[in-house]
Amino acid sequence: MQRLKGLFNTRHSICRFGFLSQQRSYLTQPSYAHHHDSQDLVLVVGKANSRTAILNRPSSLNSLTIPMVDRLKKLYESWEENSDFGFVMMKGSGRAFCTGADVLNLYQLIKEGKIEECKSFFRSLYHFVYLMGTYLKPHVAILDGITMGAGAGVSVPGMFRVVTDKTVFCHPETQLGFHPDAGASFYLSRLPGYLGEYLALTSDKLNGVEMIGCGLGTHYLLNARLALIEERLGKLMTDTSASIGSSLAQYGDLVYLDNRSILYKLETIDRCFSHDTVEEIVEALEKVAAESQDEWCVSSLKKLKEASPLSLKVTLQSIREARFQPLDKCLAQEYRISLSWISKRVSNDFCEGVRARLVDKDFAPKWDPPSLDDVTNDMVDDYFSPLCEFEPELGLPVALREPYALVGKNLLHHLRRQLSIGREGKGCVIVVNKWDTLPNKNQQKAAVASSGSTTEALSVNRAFHAIRRSDVVALVIEVMACITEQDSRIADRIEKEVRSSV
Repeated sequence: MQRLKGLFNTRHSICRFGFLSQQRSYLTQPSYAHHHDSQDLVLVVGKANSRTAILNRPSSLNSLTIPMVDRLKKLYESWEENSDFGFVMMKGSGRAFCTGADVLNLYQLIKEGKIEECKSFFRSLYHFVYLMGTYLKPHVAILDGITMGAGAGVSVPGMFRVVTDKTVFCHPETQLGFHPDAGASFYLSRLPGYLGEYLALTSDKLNGVEMIGCGLGTHYLLNARLALIEERLGKLMTDTSASIGSSLAQYGDLVYLDNRSILYKLETIDRCFSHDTVEEIVEALEKVAAESQDEWCVSSLKKLKEASPLSLKVTLQSIREARFQPLDKCLAQEYRISLSWISKRVSNDFCEGVRARLVDKDFAPKWDPPSLDDVTNDMVDDYFSPLCEFEPELGLPVALREPYALVGKNLLHHLRRQLSIGREGKGCVIVVNKWDTLPNKNQQKAAVASSGSTTEALSVNRAFHAIRRSDVVALVIEVMACITEQDSRIADRIEKEVRSSV
């Protein structure tokens, strides 16, 4: 079994429902691709019990375009409804998994005044990320190679994230005058301590071992073993999360953090990046640098000073607010921010950052405003303001995909009313699909105790498919009929899976 000797011991036990199918293997080319070349940009491989989407723009490091995102969304929606196979995989061709959005293409569209096409890209991308975050089938992302920006956004929300000795993860958006998006504010804000703020603001990189250490990755494999694990997964006839996880673990490698890993600096990161403003973060880093002469502090300060001042402040506020928001709210907020950047309503920093780093490559962007002192609170607040009445919000299908998504004080009442909690002498599972909207742990215990149960509450995350389990004597789940017939079928699958795992 794979183990990490290092800083963290955060492992989630997960139950998933599954399907059985007959043995077959083929390449599939769906007829619904509406762009002539989109099938070449996202290839599909079918196995006995799975489908694999292959991002296929190796010359552009698999950066995402509108046709690619549209095709991915249609594929995944179709696969979710297809009971002939039970799980889905995603990987990239060449030396990258995915480097995020094709910012050069976005830059050109903005220069040509085609803002609506840019908006369409972000809408499609964020809808796909939300689909991934609420996906009903186990998902395996093979993050072999460069994984940047939205490339992480289309993979991290899934159940399994396989990293390798060639994985490089980073969010370089502040260096481009943009912000970490595609769900980044959601998962970065949930990393240990203030590591998320550090990664978002400095654009520093993580390797595969470090991704395991902080929870961004779930399994570590050497690149040389990937063909073996893909062959193994392709032959699986049992598609439960347990069987998939077991197969990944069988080929996993023992990993250790390098002595120079950034994860050994979490105490310093927390001390510096826990401050409320970017100015205070810079001041704290300068103080530590003066006291210790640490090269890491000097490097971090250099990266902060190279980044867009406005982008730094917008990014910090985005991560801080996302800490208390579910995925759909984070994506809706990111959509507002992205539209503000491409509209140039406050600043032209996005186009200027792309020009300086990717077009002219003079690496001398002329940021506007030019310094942190020149960035006003009104400027930052503008990025978080609701869109105007003529500009529709993101509009994610929360009611359809997350029928139990409730927040605030109505949650406990909803749980008691909708779910059968506990049976005589047996444990129970509270089924709710948003872990982030649950009350704190003591309130969970109180809710279960009031129902007569002797077992601590558990949860089901991402639309009933990722059950977080603690030590229990017995698991008995009883789910009342949900709002729709489809939800009832989902509940039945969960019940079968949980009962079979006890």
